[in-house]
Amino acid sequence: MNWCVVIPTYNNDRTLEKVLHEVLQVTRNVIVVNDGSTDTTKAILERFPAVRTISYPDNMGKGYAIRKGFEKAVNEGFDYAITMDSDGQHYASDITSFISKAGGMPGAIIVGARTLPEEKLSKGSGFANKFSNFWFRIISGVQLPDTQSGFRLYPLKPLGKMRFYTRKYEFEMEILIRSAWLGIPLINIPISVFYPEREERISHFRPFRDFVRISILNAICFLVAFFYIKPFSFLKYLKKENIKDFLKKNVLQTGESVEKLTLSVMFGVFMGIVPIWGYQLITAIALAYVFRLNKLIVIVAANISIPPMIPIILYLSFVTGGIILSADNHAVFSSDISFTWVRDNLFQYIIGAVVFAVIAALISGLVTFVFLKLLRKKPALLN
Repeated sequence: MNWCVVIPTYNNDRTLEKVLHEVLQVTRNVIVVNDGSTDTTKAILERFPAVRTISYPDNMGKGYAIRKGFEKAVNEGFDYAITMDSDGQHYASDITSFISKAGGMPGAIIVGARTLPEEKLSKGSGFANKFSNFWFRIISGVQLPDTQSGFRLYPLKPLGKMRFYTRKYEFEMEILIRSAWLGIPLINIPISVFYPEREERISHFRPFRDFVRISILNAICFLVAFFYIKPFSFLKYLKKENIKDFLKKNVLQTGESVEKLTLSVMFGVFMGIVPIWGYQLITAIALAYVFRLNKLIVIVAANISIPPMIPIILYLSFVTGGIILSADNHAVFSSDISFTWVRDNLFQYIIGAVVFAVIAALISGLVTFVFLKLLRKKPALLN
């Protein structure tokens, strides 16, 4: 494997020299990015002529420094880059673990999971890591026990196709989320970590400002995942072979009755249209447990509200409300729309959406019932 180590650093002259000595015992392919340090970092780097360095006068942020390191690595012909912090918390001896794991999983991003007792972590760090892990799983669908570790191995080729938008600590979360969306494998390996006593630690993480940045990134990525990534992933799944496989496993080979499966479809369609946007799927899953319906069928049916269908659902809901209320208002999707218009016509939409959801559920239920009865009698139709 053709790999290097990228070390972003900012005002860590107390630990940088020791880190470089240890890393150089493992590899001579080291790139240090001096992110506008104002201490003796420059003088330290001059004592290591074998180390490739990048320096610029202003502090731009850890994410920006890593991106510059990746650019340098690509230009130097490397295929993989291992990122390490310069504060001395990572052990260079763990580098071989990354290389060994990557040899069996080429193309994967490997994140070092820190093995550290809870009492060693500050309350803020422990909460931040759990918070980050939770939102990463919600947004990406991938579970990682440590999403904040900076000790990672990246395959550089797939990352070259991405355009990144963040420059500071939140970059390390952005790169994981967007890699997960592209289907790049993400795995953890255990690593050792050294945390000095709290009064001796050097950290440039600004709890309020950086936490706000990360929270904003999570919010934006959640919206993108909910309205774009998840729906279009579902559409990509809708291939003939996948549909046949799904029907065989969840219709022909299940012991559930046609009536229960039909009710599951009806309920899913209803919840996908009913006007509780943002909470439809969560509510549908919770109520499916209560009513003992087929949860998977409910989730699939609720995907009727994917982005390509949303304008149609909104329009038909509004029209249905107009018919029920005997309203002659057809300004929807026209230039007459304003906040005042939305406020004045919200009741018409809500009434129409509920009624339209019932109608759509009944129609889908009738079609599903007939289809399932036919399929159960003639399973060869799936061949």
